[in-house]
Amino acid sequence: MTIDGQERYRFSEAPIWELQRRYYEQLGLQAWANDQVPQYITSNPMIGTAYAEMIFGFLQDRAEKGHTTEPVIILELGAGVGRLAFHVLQQLCELIQYAGVLLPPFRYVMSDLPWKNIEGWQKHEGLKPFVEQGILDFARFDAVQDTELSLTQSGLVIKPGGLQQPLMVIANYFFDSIQQELLYIDEGKIYECEVSLKYPEQSGSMSTSEVLRDLVPEYHYKRAEGYEDPSYKYHEVISFYLDKLEDSHILFPAAALSCMERLGALSQGSFLLLTADKGDHRLENWEFAEPPKLIHHGSISLTANYHALVHYFERKGAQSRFTQHHYKNLNVGCILMLEEPMLHPHTRLAYRRFVERFGPDDFFSLKVWIDKNYGTIGMQQILAFWRLGGYDAELFIQSAERISALLPDASDEELLDLQRGIDLMWKGFYPMPQKYDLALDCGLLLFEMEQYGESRRFLEHSLASSDEEPVITVLYCLAICSYEQEDDEAALDYTRRSLLIEPEHEEALELLAALSQG
Repeated sequence: MTIDGQERYRFSEAPIWELQRRYYEQLGLQAWANDQVPQYITSNPMIGTAYAEMIFGFLQDRAEKGHTTEPVIILELGAGVGRLAFHVLQQLCELIQYAGVLLPPFRYVMSDLPWKNIEGWQKHEGLKPFVEQGILDFARFDAVQDTELSLTQSGLVIKPGGLQQPLMVIANYFFDSIQQELLYIDEGKIYECEVSLKYPEQSGSMSTSEVLRDLVPEYHYKRAEGYEDPSYKYHEVISFYLDKLEDSHILFPAAALSCMERLGALSQGSFLLLTADKGDHRLENWEFAEPPKLIHHGSISLTANYHALVHYFERKGAQSRFTQHHYKNLNVGCILMLEEPMLHPHTRLAYRRFVERFGPDDFFSLKVWIDKNYGTIGMQQILAFWRLGGYDAELFIQSAERISALLPDASDEELLDLQRGIDLMWKGFYPMPQKYDLALDCGLLLFEMEQYGESRRFLEHSLASSDEEPVITVLYCLAICSYEQEDDEAALDYTRRSLLIEPEHEEALELLAALSQG
């Protein structure tokens, strides 16, 4: 509809969603380079561990019910850069191996809309071992309309009713980024908020991300009796809002509700949803809500309406779990749309232990404080927080300078724990599209610790994987490492290469003299 020269759209049909899709299809995994689109808060080892524990609990519950032969499919929606899947699978495999109990088989399926993302996952060295084990597969899935899953690696096609086990669904930073309806409720009546968009003047020469950033939405209100009609599929949720709210804007997740129903139909209507987002499950957070603002971070996102999801599925027999305390940055929830959901105690207990008691949101709140205070905390505190965070590389990168300053006073036990932590971090490191040389930081810190063999391993990895010319610091450290390992040939080679860069380097000249005399 066009009024006063402005095109008006139903909010869920506005061009912003096509721009959103185009942004991800153009960039593929590069959309997450240098955190242009945020991923850390929903993809770090801490949340990966929490999800792995809940999945492990669910596998235990299914086994105790006698369902040990048919596989459990774990579908991640909008898997993006792939980091969450990597951490979940790594932790889950360790749990299963450690427990040594009979469990049903499982297959983790990463899904997204852009083919570029799937092609990137297929090539990623961190994911290949899981594919080779047959526990990881990929699928292109359109959450707005698809009714089946076609897996790229195994060729399996999962159609409605095709799964014997309930489907597990992971949706992190997903429901806030797909289409939503925008409704306004006041005085017992419901209105649809149509949107017109004011584009930036230079939009023709701007990138998709820049256009999304500078779009200015304007809202227009239109009476919408259709939502009040008993024939409307989600009429009961709307009736609840009409009864409880006034002067309130509601982002209504019709697309998310439909998506979960279509996914549930793959397994006779049963699913378990694990989800984390900027989402509100408390009704009071929707009371007197203002029109939404488009949150820009490369793409755009909105607040996810968890309340509507919980209300709708609980009336169908589901049980939901969200924290009793208020979240700050990330709301992590679980919806058990299962036959006898209360008879899945291991799943519910895992949520209690790894989200309710202390979870990903609590961890991130601590991280925000620690990021600002690394200069004042000691080695034991750094090691403890690093261990809590699953030996995450980002924590190491941010604290490396402080660790270096603390090394002279570190105890032997602290040095041993630090070295062990570096090894565990490297095994759990998931390379991202952005260029960061983690091996270099590890190698230089180990060199300061006089762990020359390990330092050499990391520094040579850094040297081999870098496209840039080596710097003298790396070459000289490698020369010393080789010398300490009594590998005089390598030490001589690295020393000569150092002197080609800086002929007057005193320490390198002294080392060359010592090697020549030998």
